[in-house]
Amino acid sequence: MKYSLKQITVFDAVASLESVSAAARKLSMTQSAVSMSLAQLENLLGRPLFIRQGNRLTLSHWGNWLRPKARRLLQEAQHIEFGLHEQHLISGQFRLCSSQTAAEHLIPELISKIDTDFPELRIELSVENTENVIEGLLNYEFDLGIIEGRNDDSRLHKERWIDDHLVIISSPNHPYAKYESASLSQLEQAKWVLREQGAGTRRIFEGAIHGIIEKLNVWKEYEQVPVLKSLVKNGQYISSLPYLDVEKEVANGELVILPTPQINMQRHLSFIWRADSGENPLRDCIITEAKRLSRIRQMKS
Repeated sequence: MKYSLKQITVFDAVASLESVSAAARKLSMTQSAVSMSLAQLENLLGRPLFIRQGNRLTLSHWGNWLRPKARRLLQEAQHIEFGLHEQHLISGQFRLCSSQTAAEHLIPELISKIDTDFPELRIELSVENTENVIEGLLNYEFDLGIIEGRNDDSRLHKERWIDDHLVIISSPNHPYAKYESASLSQLEQAKWVLREQGAGTRRIFEGAIHGIIEKLNVWKEYEQVPVLKSLVKNGQYISSLPYLDVEKEVANGELVILPTPQINMQRHLSFIWRADSGENPLRDCIITEAKRLSRIRQMKS
């Protein structure tokens, strides 16, 4: 084997940050050392791994081919390192990627708890929609994901975390807000603003109305939940979002939940990780602490 783990680590850092200087800061190396390591790897492999555009480096065809394999190699090296230490020693960096609802309402408390109880465990958090969480795990970009709803990919293991449900919301001034329940025909005629395609919330909502509502009048799609809530508060739109995302606004009277007993929008948040990733004490620690916090939330509610 001609290449080294250090060269693979440098390659992965540059690929993630698209910058030699940023990778050097992350790895506590000089820029010249990072550039030299990258050049040595490209020379050893005989392929250009990056396309240089000014100060920015983007992956070439060969770089994209190498990236998931490099991620897996670094992950396996980390597992070896874990095996050389006592299993109760919880330390190191852990890459967590979460969908928006969990990231906004649940993860901050979890990270705060872990920072207190396990100060040597550093969580690197990314926030993506469910589709991108799954893709990132498959490409070895993350160690653990949190998604909304289903995952049918056999390469990923899934473990249920916490239950939640979607609700249909409107402004208190919306015409539908005065009714005891919204009929299916009213929902078909309404102006909707929804999460983007690929979001777990959107997938669950469309699954819930499938075969019940034939055609939905979708005016706008956004990734950002605050944008959707603002549009509903200030206009004649309605939307469907997780209850966790609108709980405060409903309590304050800024939004109202439209009763829709004919539509079942129950869902749950789940942990997912690669089935081939083996044992990982950091992952086990995070999942255990997350489940402990969810039990405390349930007792309080």
